This record gives sequence, structure tokens and C-alpha cells, in this order.
Amino acid sequence: MYSRLLSHPDPQSFFLFGPRGTGKTTWVRRSFPGAVYIDLLEAELFTRLTANPQRLESLIPDGHRDWIVIDEIQRIPDLLSEVHRLIETRKHKFALTGSSARKLRRGGVNLLGGRARTLSMHPLTAGELGGDFDLGHSLRFGHLPVAYTEPHPEKYLAGYVRSYLEEEVRQEGLTRNLGAFTRFLEAASFSQGAVLNISEVARECAVERKVVESYFNILDDLLIGYRLPVFSKRAKRRLVAHPKFYFFDAGVFRALRPKGPLDSPEEMDGAACETLLFQELLAVNDALDLGHKLFYWRSAAQQEVDFVLYGAKGLFVFEIKRTARISGIDLRGLRAFLKDYPMAKACFLYGGRRRMREGLIDLVPTETALRELPEILSGRAGHG
Repeated sequence: MYSRLLSHPDPQSFFLFGPRGTGKTTWVRRSFPGAVYIDLLEAELFTRLTANPQRLESLIPDGHRDWIVIDEIQRIPDLLSEVHRLIETRKHKFALTGSSARKLRRGGVNLLGGRARTLSMHPLTAGELGGDFDLGHSLRFGHLPVAYTEPHPEKYLAGYVRSYLEEEVRQEGLTRNLGAFTRFLEAASFSQGAVLNISEVARECAVERKVVESYFNILDDLLIGYRLPVFSKRAKRRLVAHPKFYFFDAGVFRALRPKGPLDSPEEMDGAACETLLFQELLAVNDALDLGHKLFYWRSAAQQEVDFVLYGAKGLFVFEIKRTARISGIDLRGLRAFLKDYPMAKACFLYGGRRRMREGLIDLVPTETALRELPEILSGRAGHG
């Protein structure tokens, strides 16, 4: 059981959203051992509260002053009105977890009118894994907790993909054509880490463009897909405008990506490497509440930086390559970015072992950089 960077905003009630399997339930059980625990995946309890949300109060013992955890709150959006009432009248504290905010938003729910914070749970980080972190394993199987504890993580990931199709997509009625959605997921996997072309994805999976756009929205709602916008704050160069796309975890991406006899392992490794850095940046930023916004940067001349983070802590740019040898071409994107934004802290992650510095750019071994991300993004890390 791994310790997490995330901390709860005691004593304020909060939502905790994250994809299934990221460890939300484990975290709330460990963080609130004295809580009343209400699991909406329990069929009988789900039926009772769906029929009458006001029964929620009867599940809370008289005089209870500890936390109340409701797991998978999106399954009964109407419960939020009752939660709101109990916060106001009984001063109860709620921890509300969910793997999708879709139903809550579609039901017009205002997420308790600002009386509860919203937190995010992502796959594990390298720092949270501690001594168990192994870069090769992470690139193959990602950072879902069970992918590090299960003896056969490839089987777990294959089942994880199926469970999302069956449990989330089918049960919530998100699409009537599960076969088309399955083809879409495979087609979308070829867009991993690339500028998104929705029309091309639609052609590949033989589905209308509008339907594919709705499918990408489903991935957004289920927190398993992200569209990364281009960074353009006061840019001097003409930039491309389309977002880049990422599945939320390197292991899930590889489980979805079809593999043929002519597929290049380097191509898969490159996309997985970029995905691993993306999910680490996202997780550390959210867990430590750093407030950075994430972007990528690419000029019309095709100069590119993988990730840009901008916020109160400063401006950070990251490029990652699997190679152990660095050439001038590898640093071209970061150098072009630094011409426009010389105040940025630039970090190039690579497969070597030595920490070096090239002008304004820190060259850091990937494993070292991933472990140090909390210090880097908090502005506490020194330059190599």
C-alpha cells in the first residue's frame, strides 16, 4: 500500500474525482478510518437511495461527528441535494468520490454551491512508488496501483479496458454502439501524444466525425482521456491551434494500442515515455495543489516542446526522449521556446545517467527527474 502526495482539506467537505483503479477508495479508507462509509456500488444500497435519497440521513448514526464517505457519488446525482442539506443543517463533513462528473453536470448539479472543494486522484507517481519505481516496468504497464502489485499486470490492464467498456460506457448508456466505440478507442490510441485530427480518427474507425467528437467528450468525462491545449500566451511565433491527445496512463495506452508484426517498438516506447511524463506532471500538480496549467508548444515551423506548465510558481518546460545520447536537434524545440520565454525553467529528460546543463537547459536522467518533480514544479529544485 503506497502513501499518496494528496492531502484532504480538513475540515471542508470535498469531491475526489479520478479514473477507476487509481486508488480513491483505498485513500479515503486510510485517511478517514472513523468515517461512515457508503458504497454506491452495493446493489441493495444503490436501489434504496435511488428510490429515496432522503434515506441517506438514516445511515448516519446520531451524534456522528466524523467524516461521511460516499463512494461513486455520480451513480445517484440526486443525493447531492441531501448532502447539501446535511452540510448546512447538521454540519456534517462529506468525502465524495467519483469516476465521472458527467452525470452530475448533466443533471444540473452545482457541486454543492462551492461548499466543497474538488480534488483529483491520478495514477501513482514515481515518488509515491519510492523504491519500487522501475522505469522499464512503468513504460510497459503504467502507474495504476495494481499494475505494480499484480503478478501479471498485462492481464489486469486488458481486463481494466474491458471493465471500462462494460461498466462505465454500457451501464451509463453513454453510447448505443459499443462496437463502434471499441474501434474508436483503438483508433484514438494512434493519436497518443500527437496533435489531434478528429476527421482522421473518424475515417480510421469508420464513424461520423460528430460521433467521434462525442466519443472524445466521453473520454474527457470519464477522466481517461485528456486534450492538451497549445501554449500561446503572448507568443511571438505563429502557432498551431489543435490540441494534443493523451490517455491518462501509459499502461492503459499500451493495452489499447493494437500491435502488428511491423510495429516499431521505438514508436511505442516513445509515446509511452511521453505519456508517463504527462501523467506524472498532472498528478504532482494536482496532488500538491500547485495551480499550474498544462500545455504543449509547437510553432508553425514545427519546433515543439512536449509540455509547458504555467502558474504562480513560474513557467516550466519539459522535453523527453528515450535516447541516451543528446544531439543539438533534440534541444532545438527548447531553445526556440527559450528565445521567446527566457525566464522559463527548461528540463530535458533523457535515457542517460549524467546530470548536465546546456545553456539554460537542465539535462536530467528520466528516472531522476520523475522522482524530483515535486521539487522542480514547486520551484525548490536547484539547477544541475
